[in-house]
Amino acid sequence: MLTSFCGTWDMISNVNFEGYMVALGVSPPLRRIALKLKLRKVIEQKGDQYIIKTTSTFRNYTVSFRVGQDFAEFTQGLDNRHVKSLVTWDGDKLVCAQTGEKRSRGWIHWIEEDKLYLELHCEGEVCQQVFKKNVNE
Repeated sequence: MLTSFCGTWDMISNVNFEGYMVALGVSPPLRRIALKLKLRKVIEQKGDQYIIKTTSTFRNYTVSFRVGQDFAEFTQGLDNRHVKSLVTWDGDKLVCAQTGEKRSRGWIHWIEEDKLYLELHCEGEVCQQVFKKNVNE
């Protein structure tokens, strides 16, 4: 049985986010703001569709997809690029490969114990974010 990612998750660590943003081409002023943010993820599943909302006091970003189906994604508010994304399962991990201007771009979500892990990668830079499930759900 596949792991349920559904719920509200609050960030507890964010390693090498700046390096990842540099690889994406995010401007220094925006990087300074982004590094101070505590992100929250709200993950929902409706049938075979996943909806991942990333929220902060500065910007929000929502991505919706079906596992195994290519989709066009505009990373508005992140690095503002058009990419082609494909999310697949690798065991209990959700793995997204993104093709576009940047090489080796994508992310991996997985759960260990009571934590949600997100690995973001782009052009050799890897950022690892860890989230803890919100107990007020």
